[in-house]
Amino acid sequence: MDRMRAPFIVFEGADGVGKSTQAARLATRLETMGAPTLLTREPGGAPGAERLRALLVAGEADAWSPVAEALMMYAARAEHLRATINPARESGKIVICDRFSDSTRAYQGAAGAVSSDFIDALDCEVVSADGPTLTIVLDLDEAAAAARVSGRGTGPGAGETRFESKGLEFQRAVRAAFRKIAADAPATHMLVDASASAYVIEEEIAARVDPLIAAWRESDG
Repeated sequence: MDRMRAPFIVFEGADGVGKSTQAARLATRLETMGAPTLLTREPGGAPGAERLRALLVAGEADAWSPVAEALMMYAARAEHLRATINPARESGKIVICDRFSDSTRAYQGAAGAVSSDFIDALDCEVVSADGPTLTIVLDLDEAAAAARVSGRGTGPGAGETRFESKGLEFQRAVRAAFRKIAADAPATHMLVDASASAYVIEEEIAARVDPLIAAWRESDG
């Protein structure tokens, strides 16, 4: 762990697995524990990044090629890190983010067939040592996740369905990619069964996060 900065915790997974819910629950838990916390999202989280989000998450499924998507995702990520994430961590705020680089690897890489070398080069240039302390991957059957997405109604983000509209096979490839990413890096990733109740998931996540926060607080004096 980077002893000089606050932890950076990311929630990943396909659409409809409950990332936003669990990210918000963890943020509330940490604030209750007296740990200053910033909850943010990708693409977005900074003014320039939010403008790119509007281009990426709405509209026709084929509006952008996977390569163009990857480039825009990393352009948004660069602004997010510069304007929001890094300043918060340096000021002692724990950052919790809904999606980060692993989403690009899953959506544009595995499902979109953009080469891993290309994405790795972007990540090295943009993220480098500023990556997550812990990534929590929520995993759910594609059909169950799709049913959750279809039941969202007309609330905030209801029109942000561009990636969901790419179809079940695309979502299946995304899920498989996230599972592999988590399996390949157990020291920094946690795979969670998202079919359980929200409370059970929250407690499972807390069992991994609480010791991490305690160790950071101890090291921070």
